Amino acid sequence: MKRGSYWLGFILGFLYILDSITQVSASIHEYRKEAFIRQSNAFFFHGGSEGLYASKSRDSSAAAPDDNPSKGKSSIRFENVLFVRTKESSDKQNEMQSKTGLVEAIILEVKDREKIGGAVIKSDVICCTPELSHNGSCNVGEVIIQKDPDNPEGPKRIQTFFEGTNQEAKMMAQFVEINSTGMYYLYFMYCDPQLQGTTIRGRTVWRNPGGYLPGKMVPLMTFYGVVSLAYLALGLVWFLRFVQFWKDIIQLHYHITAVIALGMCETALWYFEYANLNATGSRPMGITLWAVTISAVKKTLSRLLLLVVSMGYGVVKPTLGGVTSRVLLLGLIYFIASEALELVEHLGNINDFSGKAKIYLVLPVAFLDAWFILWIFSSLSKTLEKLQMRRSMAKLELYRKFTNSLAVFVLLSIAWIGYELYFNASDPLSELWQISWVIPAFWTLLAFFLLVVICVLWAPSSNPTRYAYPGEAGEDFDEEAISLASGVKVTGATDPVTGLREGLEEDKRE
Repeated sequence: MKRGSYWLGFILGFLYILDSITQVSASIHEYRKEAFIRQSNAFFFHGGSEGLYASKSRDSSAAAPDDNPSKGKSSIRFENVLFVRTKESSDKQNEMQSKTGLVEAIILEVKDREKIGGAVIKSDVICCTPELSHNGSCNVGEVIIQKDPDNPEGPKRIQTFFEGTNQEAKMMAQFVEINSTGMYYLYFMYCDPQLQGTTIRGRTVWRNPGGYLPGKMVPLMTFYGVVSLAYLALGLVWFLRFVQFWKDIIQLHYHITAVIALGMCETALWYFEYANLNATGSRPMGITLWAVTISAVKKTLSRLLLLVVSMGYGVVKPTLGGVTSRVLLLGLIYFIASEALELVEHLGNINDFSGKAKIYLVLPVAFLDAWFILWIFSSLSKTLEKLQMRRSMAKLELYRKFTNSLAVFVLLSIAWIGYELYFNASDPLSELWQISWVIPAFWTLLAFFLLVVICVLWAPSSNPTRYAYPGEAGEDFDEEAISLASGVKVTGATDPVTGLREGLEEDKRE
């Protein structure tokens, strides 16, 4: 019964993710009849938050008549924003009154957050009260905003009133230009308790001087363009080597080729996805879905490649034996978990990824990554032991280099995870948005350099006996054969045929 409930929950969750694909948007923030949340004596709705660069100054006299007036400008544009209150609320109003309810749009830079509400007067209220109104600090029914004389453009408010007994109030189309670089937040707020139950529909369009790409993602477009070229260069070198020694190619080389090809496709698709987002403001569903899926496939195959290499596949043993099904099952589970995380993270609004949803999806991926690491190093230990027992010194040296390299990458990963946790904990409001792009970029670079190490260690060559399984290469047994041919006696050496037979028996048992 429990297992059936688990699978039902998984299917419903996956269907929810697929449904969210039809709502793909980024710098265009859509509001679909969403409710306001109460905090202190106010009701608010978070309309979006993005890093925005200051508008570029332009010489209007030099601009052509048909030139786009928004080009080079950073702005927030309100389009068809509609507030709908309940019928009970509207029936309580006087039909002859022109203003029977107020909703305010508040745009503020994160460094000005203390200027909203009664923080300056040491009060936790957000909306103006009659007592505060008597002091001339604010107007009853409005959000308290402390203006800065040195920054008149400080927190900006845009007011929209309900009229008479109308249930709907449409916000006038607004174009708010941003002239200071920073992390901006948009809140829709009202103070009247009679408006409780009011919902919001419409959208806002956020734009940077260079396009619609959010500020924290602007460097990633260039980054993925450069990395895609790096993968292309790696693929070209590998292909030339592959063709040069095609007669000595083993199965492992095909797996490495597949990972390189997926890396090229993944980074190129992310570049085009960001480029399209920058040009249109919406994420192209097709490209994003392909990029997410190929990214999940590449991550899965990369981990499986590390695992089978650590097990000595094609080097110490011709097959994985009885563990093949377990390796494939772990790969399938990891692909599903990684795909779910990538879908929710990239197929929604930039700031829509809630903390709880992220924890629920990140934890399975983190657990599976830890499982992969433990299994990889456990397999490496067994492989090194077998090679030492068989006295395959060339292969032993190869695997020692691989183990040392992998240990360095794992230590770097652990250190970076610690830094990432510190970064997120010390920057809850994304004030460091201009450098936040390095967090995902690091993992992409780490995966690339680890792949380069594997390509160098297992590069195709005219002497495949240094990494190939003896049965595949059709050669003798590494150093054992050299020792026998030269007549050098190795004390305590095991007969190569006997050692090979014992190794095969051990592989079958695994």
